[in-house]
Amino acid sequence: MHLLAAAGRAADALMTERVSAGGLSPLHQSVLRTLAEWGPYARRDLAARMDVPSADVSRVIRDLLTQGLVQDVVVNIGGRHDVVTLTPTGTAALTTVQDDMRSVQDVLLASLTKGERAQLHYLLRRVCATAARLGAVRSASS
Repeated sequence: MHLLAAAGRAADALMTERVSAGGLSPLHQSVLRTLAEWGPYARRDLAARMDVPSADVSRVIRDLLTQGLVQDVVVNIGGRHDVVTLTPTGTAALTTVQDDMRSVQDVLLASLTKGERAQLHYLLRRVCATAARLGAVRSASS
């Protein structure tokens, strides 16, 4: 288990270093990914979906608004709601983050064959699914 934890820390450090150069924290990235995957959200609902305090999500949304990566849209359905949606610039930034993560993955897994990579992916998904069943982490989405 020590090796798994060490590999996770190394991967996280490399990804954080690579992606933070673009000015996006893991929470910024998570907001962008959630909006890309699930579509527009009211701020409070987005915070609940992500299981993150509303104040943190609001701070990140302010940052993303300033960078032009998201936009606020007013929706009048059952009352007035400010809905956050991804902009084309936000989609491009998310694509860059995902490309950076794939690049880090390629560096870390360079010594593995294609078959070994597939086997590692399968095994890690099983480990994550078990951890999710135990309530230790959320299930992996990929």
